[in-house]
Amino acid sequence: MAVSRFTPEAMPALNVPVCFTRPFPEERWRRPETLSAYIHLSWRPAALPRPGASESRVKSPMVWLVAMTSRQNSLCGLAVHGLWLLGLVFLMDASARPANHSSTRERATNREENEILPPDHLNGVKLEMDGHLNRDFHQEVFLGKDMDGFDEDSEPKRSRRKLMVIFSKVDVNTDRRISAKEMQHWIMEKTAEHFQEAVKENKLHFGAVDPDGDGHVSWDEYKVKFLASKGHNEKEIADAIRNHEELKVDEETQEVLENLKGRWYQADNPPADLLLTEDEFLSFLHPEHSRGMLKFMVKEIVRDLDQDGDKQLSLPEFISLPVGTVENQQGQDIDDNWVNDRKKEFEELIDSDHDGIVTMEELENYMDPMNEYNALNEAKQMIAIADENQNHHLEPEEILKYSEFFTGSKLMDYARNVHEEF
Repeated sequence: MAVSRFTPEAMPALNVPVCFTRPFPEERWRRPETLSAYIHLSWRPAALPRPGASESRVKSPMVWLVAMTSRQNSLCGLAVHGLWLLGLVFLMDASARPANHSSTRERATNREENEILPPDHLNGVKLEMDGHLNRDFHQEVFLGKDMDGFDEDSEPKRSRRKLMVIFSKVDVNTDRRISAKEMQHWIMEKTAEHFQEAVKENKLHFGAVDPDGDGHVSWDEYKVKFLASKGHNEKEIADAIRNHEELKVDEETQEVLENLKGRWYQADNPPADLLLTEDEFLSFLHPEHSRGMLKFMVKEIVRDLDQDGDKQLSLPEFISLPVGTVENQQGQDIDDNWVNDRKKEFEELIDSDHDGIVTMEELENYMDPMNEYNALNEAKQMIAIADENQNHHLEPEEILKYSEFFTGSKLMDYARNVHEEF
């Protein structure tokens, strides 16, 4: 019988109970508990036993299979020799696998897990899922899906030219300055790009969790895929769910499952059937695509930040620091910036009626990426950041000088190069 690689599962066919003193490279392999014969795995010079003897040291760089059988059985010598040879075949096959086999599998698992889990960060949305400010928001709504085009390693001259190309696209009336209305339309266009990217990715992710291709995914189907991405055996999980058995998962994973289940129910449009279509699955992963799921996301954020239980947010609640203490001035500066940024956002943009309280409706309007009124306010704020001559427009020299705000990269020599690039 040909065996492709050495695994513990292959050993019962030898009719020999085994144990291992060295962990397998893949922790998912189950290790037998009871033994009467002894198999020794070591990367050190290993023992190759003589028939009928216990162990004797021989110098070898390979992993040797050492079997001890009862000395009282005089007929076992030939069997031991057979075990040596068979074990060597197993182990040579195992050692021939690539050295990065485990890391490759780990990376693949991480990719699969990320594909089916709702992301913590949503492009073009002002708050993260945990209620933190989206630090990349301005770049996301100015660059759209071209976010990677302005990394620090880019050639500065090429980046300046690229930025001026964007400027000319935003400047619809070609008067060499950008108005708030022009910036508003550009923000809406770039936000739509992020939406289209999410729809495209969702189609792939939905296919990964819809194995039978019937266009619907049940909660149980999703749960199997999720737990498999966390390292559980997919078949065992599926069988346990089918037989209504209790799943053996750790407390943290169980908590994540409960949160995901609540989100799943919210994404399931009436009449509820616990089956998500491709569009509903998009809302599950990206709540910004659905008014109902956006409301759910807002409720989750308010629940996490609301300290007095009135289901709305005061300024002290919104700017309260995360749990922990600072130990140096740098940490204190970070805390101060956290408070100042959130205070400004609360007072100038979120609290629309300026009564010192943010309701769920106000927070929902603020977070809605397709809200045109918000896009106009955002456009005015972005222009004000760089509007040095106070004419309420953005000009080429200004956008180059404040390139870090718009692109995340600081492009030097803006004044000298502006006419060359524009």
